Amino acid sequence: MVDYHASNSQASSGGPAVYMDPREQENDWDRDLLLDPAWEKQQRKTFTAWCNSHLRKAGTQIENIEEDFRDGLKLMLLLEVISGERLPKPERGKMRVHKINNVNKALDYIASKGVKLVSIGAEEIVDGNAKMTLGMIWTIILRFAIQDISVEETSAKEGLLLWCQRKTAPYKNVNVQNFHISWKDGLAFNALIHRHRPELIDYDKLRKDDPLTNLNNAFEVAEKYLDIPKMMDAEDIVNTARPDEKAIMTYVSSFYHAFSGAQKAETAANRICKVLAVNQENEHLMEDYEKLASDLLDWIRRTIPWLENRAPEKTMAEMQQKLEDFRGYRRVHKPPKVQEKCQLEINFNTLQTKLRLSNRPAFMPSEGRMVSDINGAWHNLEGAEKGYEEWMLNEIRRLERLDHLAEKFRQKATIHESWTDGKEAMLTQKDYETASLSEVRALLRKHEAFESDLAAHQDRVEQIAAIAQELNELDYYDSPSVNARCQKICEQWDALGSLTQSRRESLERTEKQLESIDELYLEYAKRAAPFNNWMEGAMEDLQDMFIVHNIEEIQGLITAHEQFKSTLPEANKEREAIQAIQAEVQKIAQYNGIKLSGGNPYTTITPKTIDNKWDKVEQLVPQRDQALQEELAKQQSNDHLRRKFATQANIVGPWIQTKMEEIGRISIEMNGTLEDQLVNLREYEQSIIEYKPNIDQLEGDHQLIQEALIFDNKYTAYTMEHLRVGWEQLLTTIARTINEIENQILTRDAKGISQEQLHEYRTSFNHFDKKRTGQMDMDNYRALLVATGNSLGDAEFARIMGIVDPNNSGVVTFQAFIDFMSRETTDTDTADQVIASFKILAADKNFIMAEELRRELPPDQAEYCIARMAPYSGPDAKPGALDYMSFSTALYGESDL
Repeated sequence: MVDYHASNSQASSGGPAVYMDPREQENDWDRDLLLDPAWEKQQRKTFTAWCNSHLRKAGTQIENIEEDFRDGLKLMLLLEVISGERLPKPERGKMRVHKINNVNKALDYIASKGVKLVSIGAEEIVDGNAKMTLGMIWTIILRFAIQDISVEETSAKEGLLLWCQRKTAPYKNVNVQNFHISWKDGLAFNALIHRHRPELIDYDKLRKDDPLTNLNNAFEVAEKYLDIPKMMDAEDIVNTARPDEKAIMTYVSSFYHAFSGAQKAETAANRICKVLAVNQENEHLMEDYEKLASDLLDWIRRTIPWLENRAPEKTMAEMQQKLEDFRGYRRVHKPPKVQEKCQLEINFNTLQTKLRLSNRPAFMPSEGRMVSDINGAWHNLEGAEKGYEEWMLNEIRRLERLDHLAEKFRQKATIHESWTDGKEAMLTQKDYETASLSEVRALLRKHEAFESDLAAHQDRVEQIAAIAQELNELDYYDSPSVNARCQKICEQWDALGSLTQSRRESLERTEKQLESIDELYLEYAKRAAPFNNWMEGAMEDLQDMFIVHNIEEIQGLITAHEQFKSTLPEANKEREAIQAIQAEVQKIAQYNGIKLSGGNPYTTITPKTIDNKWDKVEQLVPQRDQALQEELAKQQSNDHLRRKFATQANIVGPWIQTKMEEIGRISIEMNGTLEDQLVNLREYEQSIIEYKPNIDQLEGDHQLIQEALIFDNKYTAYTMEHLRVGWEQLLTTIARTINEIENQILTRDAKGISQEQLHEYRTSFNHFDKKRTGQMDMDNYRALLVATGNSLGDAEFARIMGIVDPNNSGVVTFQAFIDFMSRETTDTDTADQVIASFKILAADKNFIMAEELRRELPPDQAEYCIARMAPYSGPDAKPGALDYMSFSTALYGESDL
């Protein structure tokens, strides 16, 4: 209810009072100001000119402000002109009651616009009360000319003052601090005009010490070129110690409205430039992502075939070179790609955050370049990598086994071939045809001994064949030569068997005619043959190659060798006994005067042969001792390498696990500001990076282990592969955690979230993040929303989940939570706002011309728009017209950038 008749202390003292919105209380009508006749004169002239500037649009004007509004008719007309609205039909009678009713209609309309009037009644206006009339007009000026002025969230007087300060800031001798003294020298008026219409004012020729010239120049230019009527006299301003503030504000507001079109265009251009700058930066980030993703995928595609190549090499050296190439790949080539993959994920997350903050659609990489595609390719790479290393190690073991078997085959074949040398000639000779009985018997016994020896060598032939078969099964590269040699040995062995059988038959036929036998020679031959075989077997065993992989195996060989040495004294006794038989033969022959015609007819094994082989056995024993001790030292060294690697691995492995757990705790704790957290995390990251020498040391130890062909380590459960993966995960996790804090800072700054709000969000989120994983399921998230003041129905909760979990993963991250909490309360650019800005630049047309864009926008952004805007095809189209509406809409959801 508007009280036009209420009175207060001001009214009782004769002065009018006006009550406005509390924000405008500093502009309340002050009756004391009217006590100054100079101020009242300035207000009367200014307010009259202001009213006429609007009334002339209706073809009328006023001469005397307190007289011409008394009947209420021109007052109602003034309100209709400045508001653009129709007031109730006025009463045309001349009586006082008609006038009061018309003035009340005007006052009712002013009250309907939210203005509360105190002590201003229709009777005072009808009676021509000058002070009340001036108070009413000032109220109208405040409401319709000044109140809606807004600059950076300030309004009315402050907004108008801030606008003046900004526009005049570059001009010398101008310092606008108020609406009275700051305007006395006239320079501020001239600066306002020059800022918007520089061709109308030669500002550099104005002098601060000539205020009358300055004021008259500004007033005349404003009236002639800007259609702003002269509302004040220069002399009145100069000759008044403090010009009337309301008169100055009224006049200056006319300048504001005269230049408001340019102001709107400038604001529109600034908004468009801001939107385009964001879009250009996002396009650049998208291009960077696409290139980095393509390069990384190309590298993976080139590398996987190399890792999947399972073509075996022929030799250990070639396979060890392959293993060295692989180690170079792990040390040199792969680590930078791990960093690139991590950086790619960070760039992707940062880009999506910037797109959300600028109200843009999420970035969808081109087909095949999604983060999931890269992760899948990386998974395939690591699968190929693991299989490749395992295959190489198996190949090295196979080739090692092959080399060992091949050498063993050559040794046994050489021994056998040496034994068979001359045997065919011996078996085919006809010596028994001219021999005596004793000689024939000797030949038969000799042959029996040979058969015994032949049978003893059967096992060696079978071993040779078995080794050749195993070499064939293991795909030995030189299998043809092995097979040829084995075939030759087997064929020769079969021939020896046939010849042996044939010679036995011949000797047995001759034996029937010869009966004499030298029992002593026979005994010698019988004992010498097995002893000779034992020595040959001992020499073969002492020269046999061996391969072991740990201390236990070599200690087993040493124990067996010690057991063999323990049998040597008994063997020596047998040798001495055999030699005693030969000595007895010599003794009997000498004693009986028998002249021996040759050696022992029953064997080719002479005492000298036995002694030579015994000497060879005694030489081979210490050589075998030395070989076993050298292998023991090697296995002890290998065990040292295992222990050294295990000691460091058992430290590094738990250290990595501890750091991973600490990062998990850091990511959900709140210690200081986000900037503090970021600094701490980067210091933490640096401490992790400084641990890299420990990883490098392990890599070096691991290389020594591989070079020593060590394939097991009982002292630790950690493998180098396990530690590499853990280290890479640690570096990736700390980098991702830092990126999350950076994105939270971006969100906080872009959305205007205070540190206290962010702390509250984090505290609330942690309370419902029961598992401390940095994310939560739908039930806990619903509880979190309710706890933070969101009333949720099923439909509303489904809408929110569509925002915070667009991929339907079933979990919500802290970043998605703070995005939601801030997005609906933050002023962001929208497609409608950008369209409205373009519409201002286009002077309300539905299209815009290229020259208009070049005139209003910076060159690079103008050309950016021109290159992307489609031709306008509406009904009012003209040649060269561009469609800014479709372009603006595309920026916010229909673009395939």
